[in-house]
Amino acid sequence: MTKRLPPIIQVGDVLVSPEILTEKFCCDLSACKGVCCVEGDAGAPVTLDEIAEMEDCVDEVWDDLSASAQAVIDKQGIAYTDSEGDLVTSIVNGKDCVFTYYGDITDDARQPITNCCLCALEKAYRAGRTRFCKPVSCALYPIRAKVLGGGLIGLNYNRWSVCKAAIAKGEAENLPLYQFLRDPLIRRFGEEWYQELLATVEELKRQGYL
Repeated sequence: MTKRLPPIIQVGDVLVSPEILTEKFCCDLSACKGVCCVEGDAGAPVTLDEIAEMEDCVDEVWDDLSASAQAVIDKQGIAYTDSEGDLVTSIVNGKDCVFTYYGDITDDARQPITNCCLCALEKAYRAGRTRFCKPVSCALYPIRAKVLGGGLIGLNYNRWSVCKAAIAKGEAENLPLYQFLRDPLIRRFGEEWYQELLATVEELKRQGYL
């Protein structure tokens, strides 16, 4: 019988919600079409360093942005401080991130996905035109990182109804969230930290928690 996990699991200076280890998740763009870049009441959390990187990319992605997004950037810039005091990307009409655009792509099975919400920053990066892909908060979603006191960082799973297809796909592929987000987690915390996370998971399995 699997024992109940503790409410918080500490890996280095990071406090990890147990759901990140237990929940299954795998993005399904054919179902959601990137709606997480549109829905919500604020932009994506960003750091000052990321804002500088994005500002360097604006000229390269400008033609991919909507006229409304261009107008928002001209008026208030690529980021603002939201009601909670966090720096976030600017948004259009209270919804779309200013760096979104709509286009057609193919999935891993080479099936077409039409009118998908995509990231102009990532498009430019993948084309080799820039060195910055996108904010790490975007890459980490549905994990949300929060800076806590004492040098600690908290990681929580942000459960959202628009991701129900991703949950179903993750369960079908038996893919835990921490494995699905391996690369973004390494980008944010480093390879050594991720290996420590894997060692923690193995120890929890050995003790009967997973």
